[in-house]
Amino acid sequence: MTELIRLKWQRNSANPILPPAPDSPHESSRCMNPFAVRVDDEYRLYYSGGDTAGHQRICLATVPVAAPDKLIRRGMVLDLGQAGSFDANWCVLPCVHRFGTKWHMYYSGNEGTNLGLQSFPGIGLATSCDGIHFQKYSTEPIITGDQTAEFPGNRGIAGGGSILEDAQPDGTTRYRMYYTLAVGKKDPDVRIDQEKHCAVCHSTDGIHWTDHRLVLRPRRDVTCEDIAVAAPFVWRDGDLYRMLYCGIGTRWGYYSISQAVSEDGYTWDCGEGDENLTLVPDSDSSWESQMVEYPCLLTEGNQLRLFYCGNGYGATGIGTALTTS
Repeated sequence: MTELIRLKWQRNSANPILPPAPDSPHESSRCMNPFAVRVDDEYRLYYSGGDTAGHQRICLATVPVAAPDKLIRRGMVLDLGQAGSFDANWCVLPCVHRFGTKWHMYYSGNEGTNLGLQSFPGIGLATSCDGIHFQKYSTEPIITGDQTAEFPGNRGIAGGGSILEDAQPDGTTRYRMYYTLAVGKKDPDVRIDQEKHCAVCHSTDGIHWTDHRLVLRPRRDVTCEDIAVAAPFVWRDGDLYRMLYCGIGTRWGYYSISQAVSEDGYTWDCGEGDENLTLVPDSDSSWESQMVEYPCLLTEGNQLRLFYCGNGYGATGIGTALTTS
């Protein structure tokens, strides 16, 4: 059995380091879905900001590596699509990766219909030469939710993962994108309404994605993730693959963050019961007492830096934590 190391976290005392900004036109009601990349001595923190009308757009903040609670808001970097488009209501769940000289931002669109998770009909792509100024690649999504063998008629898909590079024998690179397959449909039963699975797909150019596979399902006998598993953030640790992911369970009714380990990145070991829980809601906290969700992880020296969001799907903002061992 591969080794499941339970990470321990020291939450930043300044959390939430990025709360909603009441005077902002784009992030006054919510800051959620953090995704960070390091460029020189700062982190670029991409996230989804919510306005007072209920729309969400992708925004950017820069964060000194040496002072992770000293953020500078840079404003919106990706706007909504036109009326009737897949991203007319929300642009959420940014995932940013560099392909050669270009930056790719993958994001999930919400069209604004009343279909629950099926109102997220695709993952879109925007590109940039500098990682700051983005242009949409297409008005249509480049990844849709009907590509897995298990759910061929599904529509919902919700990003929220990470991208790894696999070197090929011929010198080329094959990319893996981990994402959330949102198969829930409107229903009073939360197990049906909020059902999500973790999946992976593959590409050689960052535009065309194929070979979609489920990699993690809800565990119906574990009360912290018996409803959904989502937002798989995967990284390599020597010869192993490790994952942080969110589970929705009947224990809290909302998200907590757990771990899994794998030898190949496709078959995952979550341990026994809830021993893989790594970050849970803090009942004494004013901003993360209800839920913790959407993890993004970076290496910082000999430790790991975590960005995540709290209550109300980011209604209280984004926080950070650092491994203690």
